[in-house]
Amino acid sequence: MKPPLSSLKVLRTLTRPGIINFSFSFSSTLTRRFSTGFPVTTTSSSSFRKTTSSSWLFLPRTFATYSSTMSINTTVGKENIPPSTTTTTTTTRENEVGGKPLINLLRGWPNPSLLPVNQLKKVANKVLTERNIWRDGLEYGPDPGYEPLRRRVAEWTGRYYGMSVGREEICITGGASQNLACLLSSFSDAGYTRRVWMAAPCYFLACPIFEDAGLKMRAVKEDEEGMDTGELRRLLEEFEKNDMGEHKAIKSPGPHRKHYRHLIYLVPTCSNPSGKTMSLKRRKELVLVAREFNALVICDDVYDFLQWPVSSTDSSELPPLLPRLSDIDASLGPSRHDPPGKFFGHAVSNGSFSKLAGPGTRTGWTHATADFVLGLSQTGATRSGGAASQLVATMLSEMLENGELDRWLTDVVRPGLKKRHGIITRAIKEELMEFGCEIVVDIEVFGGYFCWVKLPEGKKAKEVADMAKIKENLIVAEGPLFEVAGDEDSARFGGNLRLCFSWEEEGRIVEGVKRLARVLKGMERERRTEIVGLEEDGGMDKVKRGRGICYGQEFY
Repeated sequence: MKPPLSSLKVLRTLTRPGIINFSFSFSSTLTRRFSTGFPVTTTSSSSFRKTTSSSWLFLPRTFATYSSTMSINTTVGKENIPPSTTTTTTTTRENEVGGKPLINLLRGWPNPSLLPVNQLKKVANKVLTERNIWRDGLEYGPDPGYEPLRRRVAEWTGRYYGMSVGREEICITGGASQNLACLLSSFSDAGYTRRVWMAAPCYFLACPIFEDAGLKMRAVKEDEEGMDTGELRRLLEEFEKNDMGEHKAIKSPGPHRKHYRHLIYLVPTCSNPSGKTMSLKRRKELVLVAREFNALVICDDVYDFLQWPVSSTDSSELPPLLPRLSDIDASLGPSRHDPPGKFFGHAVSNGSFSKLAGPGTRTGWTHATADFVLGLSQTGATRSGGAASQLVATMLSEMLENGELDRWLTDVVRPGLKKRHGIITRAIKEELMEFGCEIVVDIEVFGGYFCWVKLPEGKKAKEVADMAKIKENLIVAEGPLFEVAGDEDSARFGGNLRLCFSWEEEGRIVEGVKRLARVLKGMERERRTEIVGLEEDGGMDKVKRGRGICYGQEFY
């Protein structure tokens, strides 16, 4: 019997879409739990009650348990919500379904074993002990960032990229995501900037940042070498041909900045989610396209230092880095779109310590021309509050100075990620390939956190992900999540899954892949059962005449 609505207590509402477990607590102490494997958004407790009242059997599966606890665990709408996040302090068999603990192969976090806690303790003690350091670290920082860190990032990155980098080309930021918002604030305008051209599949959490800036996005497909620059050029030419209106800027860029007509966004090295790395030839082509169409290429270069040779026995070795697009662009000098006496350039490198020293450090850096870096430092929020992450910047500066960061990456992070990558690729080949799954990128030099998997023909990623959550308590990222918001039809990924190997413990990575195999096997068994039922009912005659007989994934 449905409990009266007046006894329903909604303890928390959510404002972001996600795969959500709901538990509604009733005065009768009965907790009726609903589990859904599709995106849901609620905006207020009142509208939530209305939806629940009018659609009591709205969700695909219901589970009734007797409990006085409630938990809401969001996982897809925000990639970075830890598995222990709940709305109450007491739970029973937390995050378990059918006795199976939750395995999350969606979360793009580093495992705690990859976080340099002891190294940070050491430098934090020094920073907070020595007056000449903590005095700067606890005050407002200069607009371009903590000066010693700017200098050390310039030296450190220059050494690995084989380039001469000056501190004036480095701006300290609050991490890649925060800096992307600052870049849009300073160098785009919702009235003048026409489109954001995004590599597809895309890093899906970048889309809301562009939407917040009032910008519209278009998808540009990747091929084996990364973003297809030929297709990008064709799309830009077609767009400019049809875009005949006059577009006036809403805001003034001031003397130290400019607005770009187009933006191009991508992760050129170890792309999230595909894992592809853009070739040198394609990088040069992309810079030339940007300079022709007055576009700014925004590169999330967050995985450059997390690469390894797959077959080499030296798991700590960092392969030679390809030049950043910002290096290639800077080598060409000012373009015809630069104002007189200025050199802003057409590419910016968005770096971050989040994957190197921990997401909680909330510190990153920008590499660009000196004029561009000055303009970025004049973003309103930066000028008001000073450079982001000033105190943590002093700690990371010490880690670069004493070599602790390099040693941590060499001894722990790269070997750890390489091992995890080997574990998940072996598991995929052993458990999933018999069902027709393929690893999209299987190359000699790999890096990052993710494997991009292509499902067999006819399998829908959303159905697989839903079934994995319901039957196996396994969370995977379905391909449609990585379609470019507002231009999904241009590049669909309904047959792909992204599996993260950086977060879960090594044994649970293998178990997660095995659970996924059981899901595919179960779906295959159900498909065969349906076909047998059709044959017994005589319904296969139409199928035989129209399409052939379906057994598994093939038609005969």
